[in-house]
Amino acid sequence: MKTITYIKGDVTVPQAKGTKLIVHICNNIGGWGKGFVVAISKRWPEPEKAFREWYKNRAKNDFQLGAIQVVQVSDDKYIGNMIAQEGIKTARSKGVPIRYEAVQQCLEKIVVEAKELNASIHMPRIGCGLAGGKWERIEAIIEETLLKNDLDVYVYDFG
Repeated sequence: MKTITYIKGDVTVPQAKGTKLIVHICNNIGGWGKGFVVAISKRWPEPEKAFREWYKNRAKNDFQLGAIQVVQVSDDKYIGNMIAQEGIKTARSKGVPIRYEAVQQCLEKIVVEAKELNASIHMPRIGCGLAGGKWERIEAIIEETLLKNDLDVYVYDFG
């Protein structure tokens, strides 16, 4: 089985040849403006625009935990918006917003998209920032989904 390649650098400038699919975690309340999405929006306007439209029309589509949206941003780059966070963390909230089952559902869908695009997968340490997740759990889900399906996975630590 393949293993995760860890890279020190900027995931919005993916280090691989061929088609690249950059994935990240989104919340299920339509919020976009903190965390990794800021870096995405600085580089490409399309993923935020598509996410906000998806949320706005949620009564007529699949916008919910476990759903994904893949947005093309250049000839060889795509962004995977993955809904795997229940709300956002506030001073009054109990627990963390990450939903590991939703991460698993999202990554299973990403496998299908990546295979269709013949793409490698690139990500920050998804679910471990504002979503409050534990990398050991996320890493295990990546192994069960992406690596088990023979995909190349790159995880970036900024800096």
